[in-house]
This record gives sequence, C-alpha cells and structure tokens, in this order.
Amino acid sequence: MKKPNDQLLEWLRRSAMSRGELARRVRGKALEWGQPHIAPDRTGIRRWLDGESPRRPIPNILADVFSEHFGYRVTTYDLGLGEGTVADDLLVYNSGYAATVETVADLGRADVDRRKFLAAAPFAAFAGVGPSRDWLLNTLDQVPAPGPRVRLEDVTAVKNMFGVFQQLDIFQGGGSGRLALTAYMNEHVFPLLRRTHTDGVRRALCEAAAEQTYLLGWMAYDSGEHGTAQRYLIQSLRLSEESQNAALGSHVLAGMADQATLLGNPSEGRRLAQAGRQGLAKAKSPACMADLWCLEGRALARLGEKRAAAHAVVKSEEAFGKVRPTEEQEWAKFIDGAYLNGEHATTFQDIDDVDNAEAHARRSIDVAARQKRARRGAMSQAALAVTHLRRRDLESAHSAGLRTLSLARQVKSSRCVEAVQDLRRRMEPFGAHRLVADFDERARELVAAA
Repeated sequence: MKKPNDQLLEWLRRSAMSRGELARRVRGKALEWGQPHIAPDRTGIRRWLDGESPRRPIPNILADVFSEHFGYRVTTYDLGLGEGTVADDLLVYNSGYAATVETVADLGRADVDRRKFLAAAPFAAFAGVGPSRDWLLNTLDQVPAPGPRVRLEDVTAVKNMFGVFQQLDIFQGGGSGRLALTAYMNEHVFPLLRRTHTDGVRRALCEAAAEQTYLLGWMAYDSGEHGTAQRYLIQSLRLSEESQNAALGSHVLAGMADQATLLGNPSEGRRLAQAGRQGLAKAKSPACMADLWCLEGRALARLGEKRAAAHAVVKSEEAFGKVRPTEEQEWAKFIDGAYLNGEHATTFQDIDDVDNAEAHARRSIDVAARQKRARRGAMSQAALAVTHLRRRDLESAHSAGLRTLSLARQVKSSRCVEAVQDLRRRMEPFGAHRLVADFDERARELVAAA
C-alpha cells in the first residue's frame, strides 16, 4: 500500500488551491514546457496525493506551479517528489529554457540539502555525447528567443562575484569556497533566471549563471565528486547555449573532456575536446583553443597515439602564443603557463617522453611559484617527481615529493591528494629504502588529514 504524500498535501493546503485548480495550472504549465500530453484532472491529483509517483517531468512542473504561486523557489524535494529520479534528471540537456532553469535550481538545492545522496550518484561515461552534439548544432545555427526580465545591474553583480570565487578556487582549491558559492547561487542567481527583462539582458544573465555553474562543477571535480561535477557541467553547457556565448560553451566542453579522460574514457574526452574546437568557429578565444588542444593531447596520450599527442601539444602552444589576456573572458584567466605546461608534462609522461615531461613540469613550477598557486604547484612538483623516478633518481624524486606535500597541505583539493597517492605507488618498486619510508609516512599524514 502506498504511503500518502504528506508534503505535497501540505503545500496544496497552504496554497488554498483546490485539486481541480491545481490540475488546471499543471495543464497550463505543461503547455509552456512543450508537454501538451500532460493533462491531469482532479483524479490524477488525488493519486499523486495518495502516494503515486508522477512520471517525469511532472514533478518539475509541479514545483514550477507552486514556485509561481508562492513567489519563491519550491523544489521537487519540498513536494516529496525529489530523490527518486533527480540524479538522472540532472544529466538531461533540456530543450526548453523553463525546464533548464528548474533543473539547474534543483541541482543547486540538492548540492546543499542532499549532498551525500548527490555525491553517491555515479559518473555516466557517455552522458556528454548528446549534450555536446545538441550544444554544437544549436550554437552554429542559433536564433535569439524571448527571455526573462531582470536588471543589468543584477547581472553585473553576479559576474563580479564570479571573479571572487574563481580566485578562491585557484588559490585555495575546490573544497574551500564551494559551499559558499552554492549558497550564493541558490539564493541570488537561480531566482534571477525566473524573472524577465530584455533578450540581451537575459543572455547576459545566462552567461553569468553558466560561468558560475561551471565553476561549481569544477570545484566538485577538484573535490573528487565526479557525479555531481558532471551534472553541473551539463547544465552549465545548456545555460551557455542560452547565452549565445560559443567560447563559453567550448570552455565547458573542455572541462567535460578533462573529466572524461581522467576517469578512464579518453575516447570520449577526445570527442568532447574536438566538439569544443568546432564550436570556436563561431567565436574567438585563443586561450580556450589552447586548452582544448591541450586536453585533446591528454586524451590522445592515454589512447597511446604518441605522435598525435605530441602534435596536439604543439597546436596548444601555438594557440597560447596568440593569447592577449585583456581580450580574453574572465573564466580564461587560469589558462596560462602554469596550467598548460603542467598538463603538457602529464601528456609527455604518458607517451614516455621523460625529457619533455621534465621540461614542461619545471616551467609550470616556475610560473606557479611566482603566482603563489599551491594546487598547480603541487601537481607539477608531483609530475617532476615522476620524471625523476622514471630515471631511477630516488633522491631527486623524494625532494620533489616533499615539495608536493608542502604545497598540497595549503589547499583543499582531492586532485593534490591523488597526486600524492600516485607518488606513493610509484615509489613502491624501490622497496624499503629509507627515502621511500620517509615519504610514505609523511604522505599518510596528509591523506589521513584530507
């Protein structure tokens, strides 16, 4: 016997709507969502109140109806309809703007109220195929559409906050500011997406929201919560389409490519990077192009395509040579010598080119040290240590490993912890050597604290 949905019943009671009125509003909202087949009557409402689970996207439509009625955000969780399908829903690249707004708002709410549930959601290996295709097709043939109403001053405030949070991520790691950014998005940004203004302001707002949603995905990625990260990135890609900023969409695809390769899907990573480069046919961002070639190189190296990987590094460096920082967008600031050389070092490691791996790691370390970027410095020091181990130079590897530990302690980043653990594994073949034992003991302390 089904258990009555007391939460939905309470919201209906507070709204003072009858069952018939709620059914009428759901039908009207379904038409706005492009879902004319959703047409419940009083009996349908009664079944949902009695505990029957409505099919997708009815829970989101109900949330939209109650949000509109009360004038503030009501989610599927509030209505007792949230956890059953939310993890899958958040991977969907919705065709409609209204559905996108509801999905991204639910994602932000889930990241606060249902963090353990959301963190347990798996990374879906090929979930990026459809979104990247849909984004590319719509970006290359885009027609402006009417949009919600909001003030330009609101958008400016959101964009200014992006710079603050991005700096926090770069210098302190993804685990430092994520909760604050999630709260800011839930309270200030997602509600703006439901309001109206001119088409131009709407596009600017979607651009700002896409930037912030991407950053949340990147912070989750850096914290090792890959299922959550993937869902943020897909919704960021959808918002970037609404903004008509092709370079931003390509940047999101770069993040998706990076994640796919890291998690053992380099073929998917390569395809996503290539889609991003195609998208730049409608925009100019040498920094983003350098990043996409860099990440394609990472994927090719994992696939064992050594010559193609080395060629991709050359193309990345050529693109980076054309970067004019004052002409790039805010989100591109991290694409610099510290980042690119660090990634290239890993590419050359994977294709067994130790000399180039060392050279790029040292370049990255030098730039990161000048910028005081501990996370990037730690990862590049780890890459340098690996080159020493490949040459059987344990003493140099130990010294670079200690520098890795020192920098990793300064940030909240699971990627730094993973780099340390990788070094521990790579030192195991040296047996019970005192330097191995010393590094292992220090590394255990870091891992335990993390």
